[in-house]
Amino acid sequence: MAIMTTTSSHTFLPVLERIAEEIGHTPGRGRPADYIPALAARDPRSFGMAVAELDGTVYGVGEWREPFSTQSITKVFTLALDLAREGDELWEHVGREPSGNPFNSLVQLEYENGIPRNPFINAGALVVTDRLQTRTEDAAGQLLDFLRAESGNPALDFDHEVAASETAFGDRNAALAHFMASYGNIDNDVTVLLDQYFRQCSVAASCADLALATGFLARHGIRADGTRLLTRSQAKQVNAVMLTCGTYDAAGDFAYRVGLPGKSGVGGGIIAVVPGRCTLCVWSPGLDERGNSVAGVAALDRFTTLTGLSVF
Repeated sequence: MAIMTTTSSHTFLPVLERIAEEIGHTPGRGRPADYIPALAARDPRSFGMAVAELDGTVYGVGEWREPFSTQSITKVFTLALDLAREGDELWEHVGREPSGNPFNSLVQLEYENGIPRNPFINAGALVVTDRLQTRTEDAAGQLLDFLRAESGNPALDFDHEVAASETAFGDRNAALAHFMASYGNIDNDVTVLLDQYFRQCSVAASCADLALATGFLARHGIRADGTRLLTRSQAKQVNAVMLTCGTYDAAGDFAYRVGLPGKSGVGGGIIAVVPGRCTLCVWSPGLDERGNSVAGVAALDRFTTLTGLSVF
């Protein structure tokens, strides 16, 4: 098990401190997700950033130990857990292409016969959660167990207020699930699937937790305890889909500015992977019009610029 520590050489700490200072002087930080009432009250000027090295050393700046709502970030972990179980069969049910549309859009599903474009739009994530539910009978529980183990934080849990809030305002996700079910691309009862999905998105975790939990993607599929979750090829696949699809219809701009595989969530968090080197998580609740953290993208942009680390 990787040990959380703050006594290492802190290779990137001066860079993080510089980024935090710059972000603190940046006006226009976006707005929290107001369509999920439980998220709307977050201060858009909150900021935290953490880096986890391959050995599990983690350090950060700002509110890097403050739990926040992970939302769509968890789609990465659910994808990895299902891909580890069923392999390439998964890709018969969900694509690997950018959607070019908002994350909750229905417009492509009808003329693509109920096959979502990628695993990170809501329709695609519902399919992945459904398939993991079929294989485990508790997709959200499997996700939570994985995050607790990889982060080394057994206190991680669902935020039931957030899950209830999403359930109450979840009509569009329900529509997506029912529509895909009509094409035979959903196995489980839609009510069960939505409960699993909303709980999955409600997990509360900190930048430190998520940077550590993402480490298996920097280690080419190796978990914190040294066991293998994904083949090297599968880890490459997940990173590739993160790069091209991980920030919704802003993925091209994110690749241009940041140059790393990344996944955002409307809670204001973004995870990013430097394969073979480290993983990052940044959090600031103010979002742009595409649902990505304004300060989070700016911070990752500065990180890759200052360090010269990217996949390009």
